[in-house]
Amino acid sequence: MSGITEHGSESAGPGAHGDAGAKSVLGKVQLILESFGHDDEHLSLTEITRRSGMAKASVHRLAQELLRWGVLERHGSGYRLGMRLFEIGQRVPRQRILREAARPYMEDLYQSTNETVHLAVLDGREVLYLEKVSGHGQVAKPSRIAGRLPLHCTATGKVLLAFGPRSLVDEVVAAPLERLTPRTVGTPGLLLQELARTRETGCAVEYEQTRVGYLSVAVPLVGATGATMGALSVTAPVFRAEVRKYTGLLEMAGRRISRTIAAMSGG
Repeated sequence: MSGITEHGSESAGPGAHGDAGAKSVLGKVQLILESFGHDDEHLSLTEITRRSGMAKASVHRLAQELLRWGVLERHGSGYRLGMRLFEIGQRVPRQRILREAARPYMEDLYQSTNETVHLAVLDGREVLYLEKVSGHGQVAKPSRIAGRLPLHCTATGKVLLAFGPRSLVDEVVAAPLERLTPRTVGTPGLLLQELARTRETGCAVEYEQTRVGYLSVAVPLVGATGATMGALSVTAPVFRAEVRKYTGLLEMAGRRISRTIAAMSGG
């Protein structure tokens, strides 16, 4: 994260787009919107032009269209992402159902552990954080909803890999395994061992693989069809972490969330 971590770092922001589709109108809109990183309250026209790699005149023209739609908003002489994007995001059925089902149990988990609780889903080769519950000052750099981290080094990511399609595992182990800390798993063999252990125990534990001094425990969240919809985790400083306690509470919450998802989905 320059990306978000289960413990608090931030995920990679703009710049990860390829050339595909960049010449179409939608491709150009994508480049503009993805110019905004997690820490960007607003950007100038010049900065959007630089980050997107587009001509300034094109950026200005499309920005005016996006302003009219509400996808961008004026902020002084610059631009910021608009509420229209947030409104559209709330309509995504899987994310909305998952967040609504999980939030009450996440609050219960926080009350029981007094540690940060995350809800995450799979997005490509990354975990995407949909929701979190935490107190003030729990982590030096607080994590963000909509932040991302690589699958291989997070507890939520390991759960999503272990209970996801084998093709995804093959794709992840074929790519370089980025080391975020000295303890991050760095070889395919070790990662495969961790995933086998996760499938055997039903949960994943990572010690200081994304942030030194913190560990996370995660369990899968199963939908009405039996497919894994997401992952739920508790993150805590290593010195006070109670892995066995977290595991039991997460498993109980996971079962209840799965039942709620089934009921909300009509299953």
